[in-house]
Amino acid sequence: MVRLMASKVRLYVDHPLGEGQSVPLSREQAHYLFGVMRLGPNAVLSLINSRDGEWDATVVEVGKKSGVLVCQGQTRPLQTPPDLWLLFAPIRKERTTFIVEKATEMGAARICPVRTDFTQNADRIRQDKLQAHAVEATEQCGGTFVPPVDEVAKLEQVLAKWPDDRQLMFCDEGMIGQPPCLPAATQNPWAILIGPEGGFSADERRTLHELPFAHPVSLGPRILRADTGAVAALTLWQLQLGDWK
Repeated sequence: MVRLMASKVRLYVDHPLGEGQSVPLSREQAHYLFGVMRLGPNAVLSLINSRDGEWDATVVEVGKKSGVLVCQGQTRPLQTPPDLWLLFAPIRKERTTFIVEKATEMGAARICPVRTDFTQNADRIRQDKLQAHAVEATEQCGGTFVPPVDEVAKLEQVLAKWPDDRQLMFCDEGMIGQPPCLPAATQNPWAILIGPEGGFSADERRTLHELPFAHPVSLGPRILRADTGAVAALTLWQLQLGDWK
């Protein structure tokens, strides 16, 4: 199938996608496409929904508060990331946004903000805002899957309900200077845990070291900021156990 001359606009929709499928637009989506991006009738854009891959769609109805698109053809199949969760303690607003955006771009399948003993900004976190940042990151980086972003939860509660088959890469600042080393490749699903500014408390480190599914890992010879640590940890895991190798 020859791809239509498409704009560079990509849009996430919570709607089935398929050949000939009509896709109604919300007021916010209509404002973005027709008011901000200035698209008009017969304009072509790309749609994703985390289920059906990427589709070309044309604009068939334009309105100030609504609109309708029609799918023409699939341009890419769904590309799902490895079964990897990122757990992190929220930090300042703009740096928390950075973590969510980079985790989305780098292939996290689920993003889980957690409250640790030294977390200072958890009360300011809005799950809907972080989810919107994950959507925007997926639209902008060419992805077809948007990772869900959880509500903030206490770390101890998350660990108490931990799935039996999921391994945890615990980034331990107490191991600074040791070479990064992960267990041999395994098919088990994984998660990465990044601490807050100030690190984990002594009680948290002791608890994590005692968990049979947790693997303490150094991120090298330097102390990293929490947002830099998230990127470093995702890179290390993807290179050794993920879909970059």
